[in-house]
Amino acid sequence: MDRHVVAGIDGSPESLAAAHWAAREALRRGAALRLVHAWQFHPRPAASVPADMTERGWAKQILAEASNSVQAAHPGLRVIDQPVNEAAVAALLAAAEQADLLVLGSRGLSGVAGFLVGSVAYRVLARSPRPVVLVRAGESAADEHLPAPGGVSPDEIPAIPYRDIVLGLDTGRPCDELIEFAFAAARRCGAPLRVIHTFDVPLGRATADRAVSPYGPELLAEHEHAVVATLRPWCEKFPEIAVTETVVEGRAAAELSRAASGAALVVVGRHIRDGRLGVHTGPVTHAVLHHAGCPVVVVPHA
Repeated sequence: MDRHVVAGIDGSPESLAAAHWAAREALRRGAALRLVHAWQFHPRPAASVPADMTERGWAKQILAEASNSVQAAHPGLRVIDQPVNEAAVAALLAAAEQADLLVLGSRGLSGVAGFLVGSVAYRVLARSPRPVVLVRAGESAADEHLPAPGGVSPDEIPAIPYRDIVLGLDTGRPCDELIEFAFAAARRCGAPLRVIHTFDVPLGRATADRAVSPYGPELLAEHEHAVVATLRPWCEKFPEIAVTETVVEGRAAAELSRAASGAALVVVGRHIRDGRLGVHTGPVTHAVLHHAGCPVVVVPHA
């Protein structure tokens, strides 16, 4: 099957923003875009379905409107419409299995930060075999780039440098899938990569006067060395990427959320768990989703 990026479509402004983000990513990957809308027959259709239309007809119209919008913005992109007569979670998970990436829309918690992750989106991102990106309504191509000077037309935006790709790194359990996704994303965009690693000071090593010395320089140096050692093979594999390491004492979720305010994308991970253990995204990923001010990609890993 041809390489493609999938976007889930439900007719909402946030799903349309997700479709446009997915379109840009498909172009960066040299892949097609598949728009998926799940629908099911009900004896009494939902109030959102026009009285003079069937549920199947309404599904086709929703897809057609999204497809037309995307193709108008990206005439050279191959777009495939796929209405699926199935429950939304099952349809999106099945589509993700065949895709490079799944992109979903999510309502923002506020105008400046965070996602309100609905039950469908949460269950999908917590179980998807592929990376899942969450995009808020209103997200546009301009948001991926540094501020443009006045008078710049939309056609000129791609020439403006990208904002940082942000990666949260745990040197104790480094994940190849997560690191590779972040480096590859930075290369596709020509963007800088900012790697954030946080640590806690062990109780036995805390100083008596933290206001004067919150931690010894040797502890900071240990973590900085671990970050450099973890990233070295990836920097050698992706020599064109400008990498900045930030190593600080603190909470990973807080530091990643703070960095997200000026980023194009935040990359976080999710452990693949036995289905009997339930659906989880992990506390750091969960917190970043609720506080990040830019699209967030959740990468599944062992």
